[in-house]
Amino acid sequence: MSTMIEAAPVVTETGQAITLSEVAIHKLQTLLIEKNISNHGLRVFVAGSGCSGVQYGMAFESEARDLDTVMDAHGLRVYVDPVSLEYLNGASIDYVEGPAGGGFRIENPNAVGGCSCGSSSRAADGGEASDASCACRN
Repeated sequence: MSTMIEAAPVVTETGQAITLSEVAIHKLQTLLIEKNISNHGLRVFVAGSGCSGVQYGMAFESEARDLDTVMDAHGLRVYVDPVSLEYLNGASIDYVEGPAGGGFRIENPNAVGGCSCGSSSRAADGGEASDASCACRN
């Protein structure tokens, strides 16, 4: 298992924010260099309509938006909007290799239900839930 590194919040009103594993940080930094966008940071967000409620997303962005929480994970900037932070506070991001290839996985302690694909969940505060079967067929 990867070692988790606390992403030190630069601007935050919440406690834990988000942690990234050493492997995830290294993979993200490698991707930024490969794409020739080393001046960008990582946006982590939630959106509606996942198979179990909200769906997680990540994208590279050049700068923070108004009201974002900005964290530093060993030189990697991480941006999270206030609504997403409510769902993701305390979550950890790892990069895992498996038989089908590699990918990022978000472990969210706020999720009370989720999908086995790891890309969506339902929050403990009664966030959107779905009785539909998992779209990833797991």
